[in-house]
Amino acid sequence: MKKISTYILIIACAGIFSCKNSNNANSGTLDPSRIVCVSKQLTELVYALGQQSHLVGTDLTSVYPPEAKKLPKVGYHRLLNAEGIISLKPTLVIHDGNVAPQAAMDQLKKVGIPIKEFPEAKTIDDTKKLIHQLGDLFNAGKQADSLCAKMDKDFAAAAEKRKQYTDTPRVIVVHFGEQSNRYLVVGKGGTSGKIIELAGGKNAIDIDKGMGPLSAEIIAKAQPDVILATDVGFDEQGSVENFKKLPGIALTPAGINNCIYRLTEHDIMYFTPETGETVMKVMDLIHKK
Repeated sequence: MKKISTYILIIACAGIFSCKNSNNANSGTLDPSRIVCVSKQLTELVYALGQQSHLVGTDLTSVYPPEAKKLPKVGYHRLLNAEGIISLKPTLVIHDGNVAPQAAMDQLKKVGIPIKEFPEAKTIDDTKKLIHQLGDLFNAGKQADSLCAKMDKDFAAAAEKRKQYTDTPRVIVVHFGEQSNRYLVVGKGGTSGKIIELAGGKNAIDIDKGMGPLSAEIIAKAQPDVILATDVGFDEQGSVENFKKLPGIALTPAGINNCIYRLTEHDIMYFTPETGETVMKVMDLIHKK
């Protein structure tokens, strides 16, 4: 009986050891030496961690920092080209789940290219977790710690700065959807809504999540004091005066007072290590002088 118990114990320990080894092997099998990244947020974070030398290609939306524009492009993240990705001979493809078509992803799996999906970072805490996960991938834990410390410091400074403002301006974000080729208003439940809130403003668009088409009716109802326009859409119009020609804009307080400001998409549409600085920049734009 004693021999049987000892034998069972040995087998159990061996099983535990085997599982631990298996888990370690699984976590260590990803090779980040040649990465194709098809998420603009992930691309920016890879650069922020100083690991851009691992990138061999990105999707079309990965345009920040400016150096990312020079990398080979494999299509829009919702319209990926599997052949283009395969031609770059990546050791790993990373994304945040917002990718298509599925057939392209299936083709990558079929030829044996590893794919790693990172969770979408919808909050500041999510973003810090994502930074640490990427830090683990690149064995760049110190860099990840440094970025997260910077974020904490910047958001603390933003919270302190906000105390000087007593007004709560009504703000909207107008974004140009390049895939749909139309102007959109951004709902209050996303990143831009949180940034506006942290800056002491109120998102005046009555949409909880996602985006809706810009229309004279929506703008008339929102009556924004300030309009923040993402770069592609603003540049498409070329000036504040031209931007005011979009449906309903000219008749709003923002249009009448020329309170229409350009921000880059990376500033306002997703969280980055620079978002605390962006919050303070938005404060300067939206509050009465």
